[in-house]
Amino acid sequence: MVKHQPLQVYERQLCLSCLTGIYGCRWKRYQRSHDDSSKWECSWFLILCSSFLLLLVWSYFWLEAHNDYNEFNWLLYNRSGEWSDGTVPILATTLVGFSYTAFLMILALCHVALGQQLNLYWIHKIGVLAVLLTTITGVVSIDDLWRDEWDIVLISLQSTGPFLHIGAVAAVTALGWLVAGQIVRGDRTRFQIVLLLLYVCVLLALYLAPLTISSPCIMDRADLKQRPAVIGRRGAPMLAPENTGMSFNKALQQKVSAFEVDVAVSTDGVPFLMRDQTLRRTTNVASVFPQRQHDDASLFNWTEIRSLNAGLWFLRDDPYWTVQFMSAKDRSRAGNQTVCSLLELLRLASRTNRTVIFSLRRPPPQHPRYQLWIKDTLKAVQRSGIQSEQVMWTPDWYRKTVRAAVPLLQATSTEKLPVEEVRERGTRTLSLHYSQATVREIRRLSSSNVSLNVYPVNEPWLYSVLWCSGVQSVSSDAPHILRKVPYPIWLMSPDEYCLIWITSDLISAAIVIGIFIFQNYHIIRWKMSGMRSYNPEQIMLSAVVRRPSRDVNIMKEKLIFSEINNGVSSTDELSIYTEHGYEGYTRDGISR
Repeated sequence: MVKHQPLQVYERQLCLSCLTGIYGCRWKRYQRSHDDSSKWECSWFLILCSSFLLLLVWSYFWLEAHNDYNEFNWLLYNRSGEWSDGTVPILATTLVGFSYTAFLMILALCHVALGQQLNLYWIHKIGVLAVLLTTITGVVSIDDLWRDEWDIVLISLQSTGPFLHIGAVAAVTALGWLVAGQIVRGDRTRFQIVLLLLYVCVLLALYLAPLTISSPCIMDRADLKQRPAVIGRRGAPMLAPENTGMSFNKALQQKVSAFEVDVAVSTDGVPFLMRDQTLRRTTNVASVFPQRQHDDASLFNWTEIRSLNAGLWFLRDDPYWTVQFMSAKDRSRAGNQTVCSLLELLRLASRTNRTVIFSLRRPPPQHPRYQLWIKDTLKAVQRSGIQSEQVMWTPDWYRKTVRAAVPLLQATSTEKLPVEEVRERGTRTLSLHYSQATVREIRRLSSSNVSLNVYPVNEPWLYSVLWCSGVQSVSSDAPHILRKVPYPIWLMSPDEYCLIWITSDLISAAIVIGIFIFQNYHIIRWKMSGMRSYNPEQIMLSAVVRRPSRDVNIMKEKLIFSEINNGVSSTDELSIYTEHGYEGYTRDGISR
C-alpha cells in the first residue's frame, strides 16, 4: 500500500472570481476564504447597508416630490435671484449613488450566500463613505430649506403603501435564504438564535403592517365621489408661459373649470397677473429697464409692463422640460407673449363661463395706489362684465369693504380654519395646500357643505388620493396630465385588500418555511440516519450528485485530512463515498 498526498483539483470559476474581484479586489483563488468575516469588515457591511437604506428613502422622496419640482426651483430662485433647475444635479447624484450602493449590496449578499469572506476594497470604502456623507448632507439641507416637503412621503404612502408592503414582504422572504444559510453554516449558537429571532420579528412586523396602513383608495366603489374639477393654476404653465393669454387658452383646451392667478396692481391702478415679487424671472425687464430690474413688479406703470416680453424666458429656461414637445407655431407664439391684465382674464372667463380665483398682493407703502388698490381691483371686476358668482377672492384684507362693494363675490380663504369659524366668516370655499388637507378634514368639511380646493396637484397618484378623499377641486400646473385620469389609479374594497394581504402573508410564510427545511435538509437527514458522529463535510458530500465540482473536491480533501488527523480507519464511517461512486480512503493511504 503506497501513501499518496491528496491533490486539489483546480477549476476555473470566472463568476466567483468576478464577484470577489469587483467587491474586494481578490481576483486570485488563494486570496479567497470561507472563514468568518472580521468585525471590521462586518462594520463596513453595516455601513453599506445603512447607506443603501438611507439612499432608498432619499430616492423615494425625490420620486414622489416630482409633484413639486417647480416649487423647489422657485424657492431656490427666491433665495439666489437666479433661475436654475436645482433638481437636475440632485437627481443625477442620487441616481449614481443609489446604483453604486445597490450594486455593492448585491455583491455583498452574494458573498454571504456563497459563504465567502467579506473584504470590501478600500476604494469602495471611500466611495460608500462619500455616498453616505453626501446623502446625510442632502437630507439636512432639504430639512432646512424645504422642510414642509417631507409631508409628501407620508401622503404618498396612502397611494403606494399597500404595494410597498407586498414588495417588502417579497424582499424579506428572499432574504430568508441567506438567513437560513447562515444559521445552518454557523457554529455560534448565540449568533444563530439572535439572527433567527431578529428575522422572525421583522417578518412578523411586516405581516401585521397592513393594520397600520390607511388609504382613502381602500373603499367601496359605490362610495366614490364625483371627479374633482381641475383648475388651471396660472393657466397651463407646462404648455405655455404662465399668466399669459396663450397659457389660459391652452388651459381651456384641457377643459379646466376655473383659473387661479396671483394679482398685483401697477402704479397707475391696473391690476395685472404676476406671481413673483419682481419682473426678472418671467419678463425681459433686465434688458429693457436694467436699472429697475430688482424693483417690485407693482412699481411699474401698465404701459411699461405691457412693453415687456413675457414668453422668451419660457423658451430659454424651459422650466418644465416641455419646450421640445411644442410645435414651431406654438414656439413662435410663446415668444411673443406679454403680461396679461386681470381685466383681460376676467373677460375671457366671462365669455367661456369659467370661474376665476385670484390672490391679490398688497403693494409696498411707497406705492401711489397704496390706499386704493382694493378699489382698483373691484373696479376691474365690475368693468369685465363677469358674474360676481364666478369670482373668488382669497385675501382676508378688507373683506367687509369687498362685500359691501360686490355682495355676491364668493368669499374664499387660504387659511386652515375650524368649520365653525369658516361658517362665521361666511366663507364657502377653502383653498389649502395638499399637505394641510387630511382625509378626516376633507370629509368633515364636505359634510358641512364647505367646498375645498387643494393645490398644487400635478401627479395622477396625488389626484387619485384626493379624489378618493372627497375633494371637490384641485389647482394644477398640469391640467393636460390630469385630464388623462378618468378614474382613480387604483381602487379596491376593504375585503379585496384583506384577501390580498392575507394571501401574500401565507405565501411568504410557506416559502420561508420551505427555505428553512431545504437548508436544514442535510442536518435532518443526518439525525434520521443515526450516524455516530456529526461531520458537515460527510453529510454534504453524501448529498451531492455524481459530478465533478469545486465543493465536492474541497469537501473530499477536508474529509481526508479530518479522518487522518482523527486517526479514523473504520470503513463504516467512510463507506458513504462508495454509495456515490467515490473511492474509499483510509488512514494508511488511498486505494485506487
